[in-house]
Amino acid sequence: MRVIGVVEYGGPEALRIFDVPEPHAGPGQLRIRVRAATVNPTDTAVRNGARADAQKEFSPPFVPGMEVAGVLDEFGEGVGIDLVRGEQVMAIVVPRGSHGGYAEFVVVPVESVVRIPARASLAEAATLPMNGLTARLALDLLALRPGQTLAVTGAAGAFGGYVVQLAKAEGLRVIGDASPTDTDLVRALGADEVVARGDDVADRIRAIVPQGVDGLADGALLHAKALPAVRDGGGLAAVRTFSDDTERGITVHPVWVREYVREHAKLDQLRRQVEDGVITLRVARTFAPEDATEAHRVLERGGTRGRLVITF
Repeated sequence: MRVIGVVEYGGPEALRIFDVPEPHAGPGQLRIRVRAATVNPTDTAVRNGARADAQKEFSPPFVPGMEVAGVLDEFGEGVGIDLVRGEQVMAIVVPRGSHGGYAEFVVVPVESVVRIPARASLAEAATLPMNGLTARLALDLLALRPGQTLAVTGAAGAFGGYVVQLAKAEGLRVIGDASPTDTDLVRALGADEVVARGDDVADRIRAIVPQGVDGLADGALLHAKALPAVRDGGGLAAVRTFSDDTERGITVHPVWVREYVREHAKLDQLRRQVEDGVITLRVARTFAPEDATEAHRVLERGGTRGRLVITF
C-alpha cells in the first residue's frame, strides 16, 4: 500500500510516497480503507524530527496523520460494534513508525472509530476526530459550569473553532480572539465577544471581564502571555507543552489528545453534534498524495481557515 512519510527528517520536501505492506486488523481492531487524511500542525513534528525520540523503536518511513475518514473493510477477532463492512467511518490515529493516517489503509482500536456524520463528505469527516476530541478534552479538563466565561485564543482555527461551538452548546459565555479578516467567522461560530488577536490579547479580554475569565483554551499557544486574562484560581487548557510558571493559583491543564483515543462515546457524540448543527466542519483545500509536500507548505505558511486534507 502507499503511505506518505519520511526516511530522513526535514522540511515539507522530505515527504515522499512509499510502498509498505498492508496492515491487517488484529483482535479488537478495525481496518479502514482511507479516503481522506487531515493535515494538522502536529503532523509536522513527525516529519521534522521533533518527535524523533518517540520513533526510535521503529524503522522508517515515519508516517504522520492523526485523523482519517474512509471505508471500513476488515474486522479483527472479537470486535462487536454496530458498523458493517463497507460503511463510511472516521477515526483518530496514533502515529507509530509507518503506521499513520497518511496511508491507504490504517488499523485502529475499535473504540477509535465511529461512522461519519450524515450528509458530511469523507474529507469533511476527516477533520473531526483528532481536532474535535482535543477540544472536548480541553473543555472537560476546565470543567466550567453554564454561565461561566471561557476565553479562546486561536478561535478561528480548527481546535479553537470547535471549542467555541462546544462551549456555547454547554451554556458558557465565550470570548474569542480574531484577526480583522476572521472577526465575522469567529462571531458566526458563536463567540459572544470578539477581541483582536495578539500577544497582548489578555489586556483586551480583561477590558471585557475585569475580574478575569474562569477558563481559557489556548489554541494560539500564548502560554504565560495568556495567564493575565484568567481570574485567580481559574484554569488554562494548554494544547502544547506549557513550560512557563503559572501564577495566582491558576491551574494549567495539559491537553494530550492521546488520552482520548479510545473515548468512543465522546467521538460519537461529536458526530451527533455535527448532525445537529452544533459543530461546523470546514475543509479549506484538498490535495492528492503526490502533493503532500505542498499541503505542508501551505500549512506552515499559516492563515488557512478550515483544514487541509489529503485524499486517496
